[in-house]
Amino acid sequence: MDIGWDPALAEFADEARTWLEEHLAGEFGRYRGRGLTGQDDIPVEVQLAWEAELAGGGWLGLDYPAWIGGRGCTLAQQVAFHAVYVEARAPGRLPNMGLTLLGPTLMAFGSPEQQRRFVPPVLAAAELWCQGYSEPDAGSDLANVATRAYLTDGRWVINGQKVWTSLAQHADWIFVLARTAEGSTRHAGLSYLLAPMDQPGIEVRPIVQINGADDFNHVFFTDAATDEDLVVGGAGNGWRVAMGTLGFERGASTLGQQIGFRAELDDLMAEARSGGRWDDPAVRDELMRSYVELEIMGYNHLRMLTALAGDGLPGPEQSIGKLQWASWHRRLGELAMMVRGPAAMAVADGARDGGGRIGYRLDRWQRTFLFSRAHTIYGGSNQIQRNVIAERVLGLPRGPR
Repeated sequence: MDIGWDPALAEFADEARTWLEEHLAGEFGRYRGRGLTGQDDIPVEVQLAWEAELAGGGWLGLDYPAWIGGRGCTLAQQVAFHAVYVEARAPGRLPNMGLTLLGPTLMAFGSPEQQRRFVPPVLAAAELWCQGYSEPDAGSDLANVATRAYLTDGRWVINGQKVWTSLAQHADWIFVLARTAEGSTRHAGLSYLLAPMDQPGIEVRPIVQINGADDFNHVFFTDAATDEDLVVGGAGNGWRVAMGTLGFERGASTLGQQIGFRAELDDLMAEARSGGRWDDPAVRDELMRSYVELEIMGYNHLRMLTALAGDGLPGPEQSIGKLQWASWHRRLGELAMMVRGPAAMAVADGARDGGGRIGYRLDRWQRTFLFSRAHTIYGGSNQIQRNVIAERVLGLPRGPR
């Protein structure tokens, strides 16, 4: 895939760059360069407000068609926007499940009524969504879902538990993978339901992580309900729809993420030089390895995006990108600890007072190290990604189950 910066694309990038400069000059300008992956240094309320600001400028629905309220941008324009966004050091984005996951899923699998009801509020940043996939016994093995739903009097009634649900405490809606066929197992009999969060049958309990953040949550369903027509793709077709959602998670915005990774690596290299660790051959070798791997990751992701440039539906090859970036960023956290040396194991003076749920404040690289441990688990663990690549991309025989 070759994305050339022709005059029209350059003009689009200049439009985005100008808008960002104008809108990052005020209150939002305080958060430039903050909110990178795992940093948790921007209040959620500010991130929600920034999403609304982007929506007002027409920058949320880049890849959505104009008839639903989007901009209908080409893939090259989407990549250009994400590149300009990161280069402008704009604030780290909220994990907007409605924009990046639910919306594209509805455009691919939803009914016209579902599209018209739910996509415009997402593009206006008026409704926030969360994802109800993982369960205590169905994390990496998502086909082991035990949450159940049954249809009665025109309503789906949901009972069960989800876990690691990002920003559930702020969400208006949740898309839930639930078992709707009695006696079904594994991939069969699952349905993809849309349910409102503000109802008596849903309870949210935060999970405090090792870095002190509580972005993840338990979500308990006790006779929670949603309308009969809020099943995407038809009852029993939930596995196909759910896999499509996971593929959309790894689209054009991942290139912007990689530009952010480059900024992190540049900063770590600068720290290695200023702290004298650059002269250590082992440290320098690891830094150069990270540099080369990041270059390969970028080119490989451009190659994978050719699938989206076709019919717009992600394929199993998207698992390659997830495996790459998750492993790379986890190793970057470990490399940061190597560069910092013994200082990485201690908190700075004055950091012991406060610091939220863990009682002390972590610095940037400590937060990166701790949070990045989760990358190779959430969104499909590395082991699952390797299985997908082996069986569905390379065509190798299925392993014993």
